[in-house]
Amino acid sequence: MTLFQLFLLILAGVIFYLFFKQLFSGEHPKRGVDFEANLPDEQIGGINRPDKTFSKPEVQLTRFEHLVQMADDAVADGDMLEASKALQSALILEPDNIDVLQRHGYVMMQIDNLEDAKESFEKIISLDVNDDSAHDSLANILHKLGDEEGALKHHALSVELDSEYAPHHFNYANTLFDIGRKEEALLEYIKAYELDSSLDEAKKMINELKA
Repeated sequence: MTLFQLFLLILAGVIFYLFFKQLFSGEHPKRGVDFEANLPDEQIGGINRPDKTFSKPEVQLTRFEHLVQMADDAVADGDMLEASKALQSALILEPDNIDVLQRHGYVMMQIDNLEDAKESFEKIISLDVNDDSAHDSLANILHKLGDEEGALKHHALSVELDSEYAPHHFNYANTLFDIGRKEEALLEYIKAYELDSSLDEAKKMINELKA
């Protein structure tokens, strides 16, 4: 064996020694073990595919919904003028929205703007002639405005559309009592109390009219 061959043999031995030492040392990278994801859980899959994120987008109110919410908040705070402004703006966007018209009618009654309240409930009835609550509210407004014939007409319609709702009978009775038709009023008070015994005012009026 020549000196050169001996040198190659020693070099090969050193290389094999270093290779096997590294192989069994445990210091080489292990597939599927050493890599760790550093992204928050809610962002996994959201770098290349943002539509795959787990986070839920915040629901944005429309301008109309925001105005209605403003009105409801104002009513809760007792600020009827602010509620009125918000509802009038909402009605510009959706003039035939019955829910908003009902809110508007209620708010107008609270600030004693009976003409605008009347228009709101008349509009509701033009959109849904079977809305018993609108007939009842319109009847109360017409009574306050001195239109007794119109008031009695819409009271009767409200009762006809929902004869099992005690407040319709109670409101009808109040109007009948105010215009002096006390016998008819008594019958309506009795009906209201039969349907809802928590109506203490109805019981009081029954006792008064029977005395």
